[in-house]
Amino acid sequence: MKINKKQWSWILYDWANSGYGIIVTTAVLPVYFKSIAQADHVSAASSTAFWGYANSFGTLLVSILAPFLGALADYPNFKKRLLNIFCWLGIVSTVGLALLPATQWRWILAIYVISAIGYSASNLFYDSFLTDVADNSQMNKISTHGYAYGYLGGVVAFSLFLVLYLTNGFGAMDSAAVSRWSFIIAAVWWIIFYLPLQKNVHQKYSVAPTSAPLAGSFKRVFQTIRHIKQYKQVAWFLVAYFFYIDGVDTIFTMATAIGMDIGVKTSVLMIVMLVVQLVAFPFSILFGWIADRFSTREGILLGIFVYLVICLYALNLHTTADFWILAILVGTVQGGLQALSRSFFGKIIPKDSGSEFFGFYNILGKFSAVMGPFLVGIVTQLTGKSTIGAASLSVLFLVGLIIFAMLPKLSNSPKK
Repeated sequence: MKINKKQWSWILYDWANSGYGIIVTTAVLPVYFKSIAQADHVSAASSTAFWGYANSFGTLLVSILAPFLGALADYPNFKKRLLNIFCWLGIVSTVGLALLPATQWRWILAIYVISAIGYSASNLFYDSFLTDVADNSQMNKISTHGYAYGYLGGVVAFSLFLVLYLTNGFGAMDSAAVSRWSFIIAAVWWIIFYLPLQKNVHQKYSVAPTSAPLAGSFKRVFQTIRHIKQYKQVAWFLVAYFFYIDGVDTIFTMATAIGMDIGVKTSVLMIVMLVVQLVAFPFSILFGWIADRFSTREGILLGIFVYLVICLYALNLHTTADFWILAILVGTVQGGLQALSRSFFGKIIPKDSGSEFFGFYNILGKFSAVMGPFLVGIVTQLTGKSTIGAASLSVLFLVGLIIFAMLPKLSNSPKK
């Protein structure tokens, strides 16, 4: 199957926001935040916990609104409008991170929450565009290519940051200034590579228009909830997804902070993040091949199992070499599991209400991320060891694995 211009434009949005994902969420801002918090006499364990709480709060806000925003996006021409709004919210607040003084760690957390809302909500509409650009037979390939090129884009954006980091801003910046400029890089990257989607991708599926779309959105969401028995496979998939994607998102957002806690040097952490992105590129595409060669279900089961092993391995994190092994393992499955989950869901939902259903997908995916970082934060503070906090996520992957394994017993197609 040849990927067309519209599909490449959709794929490039993953490339566009990948700079935010690796620079702001994963690699730079967690280190920057922990360093300035500890300079203000906040302990390492507490700063890790505060980072977890901030991620929980931001995703909670998006989760509450996600189904209603998704239902609103299902009306004709609404999907791209909403994507624009939340894209710019994320971009502008990311620039705001660069403008704040390095001493204001509380304000940095607050602005980060706003940027995370823009990033997460815009991804809701981006994900739902998958049904507009690909049919069921194409979804595995297009979805996995989206994640794969997203990781590759992250490598390029992160490399621009590394140039500043390794040269101390060409000899003109301290570490705090380099960190702030990295946030500018992430914002500009986001803007540039969003433009192809804005130009070439259009909403194909929609519900009938109404004179009161906001009220209609609330009504449709509650109707779907009342008639959830009609969508049994969708409902049980979302329950499984709720648990296992929680672990995926939490490892993604907490990895750098945990690495610092076991003594991994900041410079090494930067290189590790870059290598993980490079590993994720071919393995995401490989997962698409596995799904088409065997089944999407088997690809997802494989990904969850590897994550379960990763969590148990976290108990043995003591050295930089241990962290390297864990990080590379994450790179082999992170993109593939997320991409196949997205394509699996896109295949089992009614297409004309796709954004509404992706709203539920988002609420369970992101609302679950309230629980995971909170769990890691609590266990870390109780034990004083963030490695034990990471290992506690194995419970979430195990529950998700068991529930997803039961899905073949359910109906294969939803009622419309």
